[in-house]
Amino acid sequence: MSADKLKVIIAGAGIAGLAVAIALQRLPYLDVELYEQADELKEIGASIAISPNGLRSLEKLGVLNALDDDVAFRGPSEIPMIYRHWKTNEIILEEQFENVPLRRHQTARFHRGHLHAALLQHVPGERIHLNKKIVTASVHREKVTLHFADNTSAEGDILIGADGLKSNVRQSFAPEHKLNWTGKVFLRSTFDASLVQHIPDLPLDSVHWWGLKENFFASRLGKGQYTTVANFELPDVSEEQAKELIWDSKGDIEPVKERYKDWNPVVKSLIEATPYTRIYPNYAGDPLETWVFGSRVTLVGDAAHPHGGAFAAGGSLALDDAYTLLLAFNHVFRLGHFEPSKIKDVLELYQQTRKPHTEKLLNIVLKSIGQSSDDSSDEALRERVKNKPKIAWLSEHDVERAFSNVLFSAGHGISGPEKSRI
Repeated sequence: MSADKLKVIIAGAGIAGLAVAIALQRLPYLDVELYEQADELKEIGASIAISPNGLRSLEKLGVLNALDDDVAFRGPSEIPMIYRHWKTNEIILEEQFENVPLRRHQTARFHRGHLHAALLQHVPGERIHLNKKIVTASVHREKVTLHFADNTSAEGDILIGADGLKSNVRQSFAPEHKLNWTGKVFLRSTFDASLVQHIPDLPLDSVHWWGLKENFFASRLGKGQYTTVANFELPDVSEEQAKELIWDSKGDIEPVKERYKDWNPVVKSLIEATPYTRIYPNYAGDPLETWVFGSRVTLVGDAAHPHGGAFAAGGSLALDDAYTLLLAFNHVFRLGHFEPSKIKDVLELYQQTRKPHTEKLLNIVLKSIGQSSDDSSDEALRERVKNKPKIAWLSEHDVERAFSNVLFSAGHGISGPEKSRI
């Protein structure tokens, strides 16, 4: 590393970590390195949705290849989500965009591995260090350190924890933080779309079927893929028992068929065509008191705001986090000259922009834990779907405007998103 650069070490090379690397490697005074526990970077994982806010951040970060219609599926109706009745298959509600004039910014659905691969094209391979399972992290004087299971370590000036839901970076600095079992489980599958093309009346758009106790989601993805997601509550499974449900472990499709046996023919046919399923027990974390530790450490993505995947917002939140870090560095060191004493100013500005927004989501999720979605009647179900809260505040969030508002509130005399763009 050059003596005139600050070294940024990123814990995790998933979507959040890669996005942060893409953002910060644009700044000439930063040297960026990533540390990933996997032994290889390959296309794994289930489906992921990126909403307009996340797609705009991808575009601003220069990841234009991820906006391509080959890698990302956008419904032909230009409706972000269609809600149908579990039994009759009739449409109950069609969500609408509020202010998304460009098709490339309309909600897109990917195989997670394909989005990861698109991001990976923008990060030099020599910057990513594999087989680095993080055990703990520490701050000592003017340096941060990641300690790995192989008894090696990495040192830098700034640490970004992008190591996901069960973040060891977060655990190192906020050991009291708790993840809450939501009582829900998701069974996800991704596979070649040719396996479902024979199904009569198969919707062209992404569809969420709501039932009295269960939900079911299905959608095309980019690159000719398809996804099915069964979602239901396990009210008799305690938090202790839930620990036996291993994240991303192999599931059994037969109990899913039994659970949805009385649903409409399209859903039943989709489940019959689903070749496998994997289990994702659902957790959400309490809001952290702070995202800034030791003046040199912060968190992004699920490490910062573990919201349990509500509203399929996780990927977009992580992308907005990454872009906000770029805005914050660019503002504090806007003349291109860094001062190590101002690192905390950068991280605080990032936190002030992102934390209130993500806490709003976390509080909604935490409030819903334990509130059964078991409607007493079909009429009650229909009313619940029709009256579901609008989420444009989340899916169309303008992170540049939020950043500018923080600057203006702090007395920097800057207002409006045009003042903060890179």
